[in-house]
Amino acid sequence: MTAIKHALQRDIFTPNDERLLSIVNVCKAGKKKRNCFLCATVTTERPVQVNVVKVKKSDKGDFYKRQTAWALRDLAVVDAKDAVKENPEFDLHFDKVYKWVASSTAEKNTFISCIWKLNQRYLRKKIDFINVSAQLLEELPKVAEESVPSGENQSVTGGDEEAVDEYQELNAREEQDIEIMMEGCEYAISNAEAFAEKLSRELQVLDGANIQSIMASEKQVNILMTLLDEALKEVDQIELKLSSYEEMLQSVKEQMDQISESNHLIHLSNTNNVKLLSEIEFLVNHMDLAKGHIKALQEGDLASSRGIEACTNAADALLQCMNVALRPGHDMLYAVKQQKQRFSDLREQFARRLASHLNNVFVQQGHDQSSTLAQHSIELTLPNHHPFHRDLLRYAKLMEWLKSTDYGKYEGLTKNYMDYLSRLYEREIKDFFEVAKIKMTGTTKEGKKFGLHGSSGKLTGSTSSLNKLSVQSSGNRRSQSSSLLDMGNMSASDLDVADRTKFDKIFEQVLSELEPLCLAEQDFISKFFKLQQHQSMGTTMNEVEEMDGGTLSRPHNSGVPQAISSEKDMIRQMMIKIFRSIEPELNNLIALGDKIDSFNSLYMLVKMSHHVWTAQNVDPASFLSTTLGNVLVTVKRNFDKCISNQIKQMEEVKISKKSKVGILTFVAEFEEFAALAESIFKNAERRGDLDKAYIKLIRSVFINVEKVANESQKTPRDVVMMENFHHIFATLSRLKISCLEAEKKEAKQKYTDHLQSYVIYSLGQPLEKLNHFFEGVEARVAQGIREEEVSYQLAFNKQELRKVIKEYPGKEVKKGLDNLYKKVDKHLCEEENLLQVVWHSMQDEFIRQYKHFEGLIARCYPGSGVTMEFTIQDILDYCSSIAQSH
Repeated sequence: MTAIKHALQRDIFTPNDERLLSIVNVCKAGKKKRNCFLCATVTTERPVQVNVVKVKKSDKGDFYKRQTAWALRDLAVVDAKDAVKENPEFDLHFDKVYKWVASSTAEKNTFISCIWKLNQRYLRKKIDFINVSAQLLEELPKVAEESVPSGENQSVTGGDEEAVDEYQELNAREEQDIEIMMEGCEYAISNAEAFAEKLSRELQVLDGANIQSIMASEKQVNILMTLLDEALKEVDQIELKLSSYEEMLQSVKEQMDQISESNHLIHLSNTNNVKLLSEIEFLVNHMDLAKGHIKALQEGDLASSRGIEACTNAADALLQCMNVALRPGHDMLYAVKQQKQRFSDLREQFARRLASHLNNVFVQQGHDQSSTLAQHSIELTLPNHHPFHRDLLRYAKLMEWLKSTDYGKYEGLTKNYMDYLSRLYEREIKDFFEVAKIKMTGTTKEGKKFGLHGSSGKLTGSTSSLNKLSVQSSGNRRSQSSSLLDMGNMSASDLDVADRTKFDKIFEQVLSELEPLCLAEQDFISKFFKLQQHQSMGTTMNEVEEMDGGTLSRPHNSGVPQAISSEKDMIRQMMIKIFRSIEPELNNLIALGDKIDSFNSLYMLVKMSHHVWTAQNVDPASFLSTTLGNVLVTVKRNFDKCISNQIKQMEEVKISKKSKVGILTFVAEFEEFAALAESIFKNAERRGDLDKAYIKLIRSVFINVEKVANESQKTPRDVVMMENFHHIFATLSRLKISCLEAEKKEAKQKYTDHLQSYVIYSLGQPLEKLNHFFEGVEARVAQGIREEEVSYQLAFNKQELRKVIKEYPGKEVKKGLDNLYKKVDKHLCEEENLLQVVWHSMQDEFIRQYKHFEGLIARCYPGSGVTMEFTIQDILDYCSSIAQSH
């Protein structure tokens, strides 16, 4: 127990400036739990505090921890249960009764006695001790007087310390005496019993000597006893004085305790007052709205810049007051509730006033802009909304305030703005497109031809007629025999290049006017309605939701408004509502352009692709990008339709049976299309679409050229193929279209093959009998007869050869060549200018045949001296002379 007491003093109480006076090992009565210790302690600082502390062993180790502490002044009763019999149970009455069972009755009595002494010394007998042995309480003061010295720095009692023999170490003097004694025995103690007897005898001798010395000094002892008695009397007197002093000090202690408690209460009161003042200052500073702000909210001028600024500042101040983070309990204060209600009324009143004023501004904007429509209807320009946007942007901060405080009114303003502006923009855009249509078609008279009609100088588009546009045949401007490619009711020969350039400029101006208009309105909507145009990394862009009666969708599961899927979608919904007429008007304009000239689809495809590419670089999901992308799909369909119609007309081509074919019309018009397309698509973004169209067209041209050649009766097939593929090859070589390199090589090969075929076919056998003769010679050689033995054959001897040669003098040869030239001239067309090429090829072929005949004569009739009636030079002269004569 002593070791535990020392450990508790060291580990628990010394760090807290306390002294442990008594300890008892206990457990709670009636429950089987781990044992704990009750400790009686006093503080080392004044005023002295006396406590009863419960100490328990930790579950996580072998150390002890302080669990509960009670002030001794809170102890009312100590119940020992039985004053006669030994009983380890006892009760301590604090705020409730704690029942304990000590490990032994002795420990219990020692602990209770310590409590009794502390009660006597510090509490002036305030604690009641019941069922405690009177003998135990009577012995305690006597023990205390004998064992406790009268000093304030000494322990209160010594009787509570257990007289337990402990091991004591030897001091230096004792160690020295033992060493001398051991040296006398020369450290050779072989017989411990003999050594002990020797020491015992020597001790008896010393005791006898001491007794004799004491008896000899009896007189001095008597004197000493007298002095001791006198000293005891003096001690008693001193103790009496100390007791009186202690009684006086006890009264002073009680007064000091009262003063200490009074100071504590004063400090607590001051602390509470400081906290209360802090709370009041917090509420006043954060929930007090200046009178100037209140006046601005109630009566501020929303039409002037100064009034708008004052209202903006007042609205921000009101929002700060309403959004202040109140501390716990503030909501229960009546003044706070009253102020919050006042703020709510101010907010509602100002929100109503602001919404009404802005609605009036929206209506006025519609009237003001209508007055400027007349002058803009003359020129191909759209009215400028910048002044209106500039004036409204002054209210941007107030709109942000309204969005965060009253979303219902904010949503209502948004709907009204879309309604007013959609009607205004619809009028402006409709008139703008009517001007564009009349400029495209020229005069009003021409405009009626394309489905437009005018009234009082103002144009109105006939939507139904434009929706029924289709590419028709061009029989009213070309003969059906030569009409192979229709360009939307106007052929390339009838349509001046300047008209196409004019259309291109008008279409570009339309797109250039629409683009800044949409971007400016979208930027204004973002700034005025405080909507973010760009999302953060990780945000998913949802599809645009459908408009429901012109109002924006809002969440149904929360009273607090949130974004539909993102504020960017809200911008797109508003733009769709406001500019709902742009896409149908653009589609009508595109249909008109396509009806005027189907080749206009090339211009529109390039221009629209460029503007879509530009819009997507700015914002790929914006209204402008989406709308232009949808229109681009229509333009691409028209372009594909133009290509399909050209192919269809190639397939339906019919040729005259009485006239020569020449260069087919669709071949010439492919050249025109390719040249026009190359000039339009230079550096264009959608070059791939054109390349695909090229492939389709050229393959169709190839197929249909061959088809027409097969059907031709007047002109030989080889001539039709040769001339047209020569024209195609020349066109592709000049335009240098990279995607058609393979087709260019194919066209060249077809031209070369059919040229050779035509030359051979036309030249035929100009020396027919001579040719038959040498065919017989070659047949004999093929049968195995040696070439030099052929002349011995009866049908192929030298005489037969000379007879055949004489039938072809130079004059006859020239006559035959002249007839051949005239025949070729009839077959070939003038525009392709291939006559000399073909004639030169025939000359070469004739010379080749001539050399072949001479070779056979030299091999089969060696030394015969037989030669042709004309020479190669004669052939060259004949051909040159014939060509020059014609």
